[in-house]
Amino acid sequence: MPSARRPTSRSAQSGIGWQDAPVAPVVLVSGAEALLAERAVDRIVEQVRARIPDVAVERLDAAEYTPGALAVLTSPSLFSDDKVVVLEGLERASDELLSDAVAYVGAPLDSVVVVLRHGGGARGKRLLDTCRAAGVPTVAADPVKSDADKVAFAAAELRRAGRRADPAALRALVDAVGADLRELSAACSQLAADTTGLIAAETVERYHGGRVEATGFQVADAAVVGDAGRAVALLRHALSTGLDPVPIVAALAARLRMLAKVGAVRSRGAAAARELGLAPWQVDRAAGELRRWTPEGLAAAISAVAQADAEVKGESRDAEFAVERAVLRVAGAVRR
Repeated sequence: MPSARRPTSRSAQSGIGWQDAPVAPVVLVSGAEALLAERAVDRIVEQVRARIPDVAVERLDAAEYTPGALAVLTSPSLFSDDKVVVLEGLERASDELLSDAVAYVGAPLDSVVVVLRHGGGARGKRLLDTCRAAGVPTVAADPVKSDADKVAFAAAELRRAGRRADPAALRALVDAVGADLRELSAACSQLAADTTGLIAAETVERYHGGRVEATGFQVADAAVVGDAGRAVALLRHALSTGLDPVPIVAALAARLRMLAKVGAVRSRGAAAARELGLAPWQVDRAAGELRRWTPEGLAAAISAVAQADAEVKGESRDAEFAVERAVLRVAGAVRR
């Protein structure tokens, strides 16, 4: 079935973008960015279905694998030899799955397309090396981390939809929703569907104005200065975009520990504060914030965060409620 036969070269095609994901007896999709990996797999399946509309597509997660399952999945059926088999989660694969996959890469069937999905990490290195040595095409699904790459991604998403945005609009879009690639893609789709003409920064502001990347430390910063409204707003946005409550509580705890440490050495001067290993600006900020804290208030805030830490790690059924209550208690402990 695959139009691309098994490569004879010993060096694999690597770093292929998801848009160019090929059809071959075996294709490796490697990297931690789930959205790009999903698109690569979908593109491979679409190409096969364009030629064979009723092709069977089998998907199996590494966690569900039993020894010999790959041979069963790739074996001919009574109705058709053509199949697409997608093996997910190879970074979590058992030794049996890795051994079966290594053996299959050495002698793949031409009537089957096997897509190996590896999310990164050291597990499965032998399989990755085998794919490389066998010349298996490798589609890169690496995380998009830098702002410049996110801007380029957003521009490409809009081009796919037949739209363009000016540089200021792309920058504003990444600033508003750029931490998560899936969310950035959804924002591009919304703008493409709901607007006309060249997308300008004013258009992005109208749709996403006031929205910021709310991290745990931004929540903590607002809470320790007593701004309960901003802290809760940032918290709810952070939770709605997928941030786990555990790191938010950790950020609260870290900020309160900094206040307590600086408070403990404040009377001994700046030199003593530097012994804490903090940057000068951190010491200065904490010293300024401490003017609004009493020892009793700081103790109460630390206690509230300690309780929340236990709750978000399993003692409560509602981790989001626990962290919001802690944020309100910290902000409420600040002296007015």
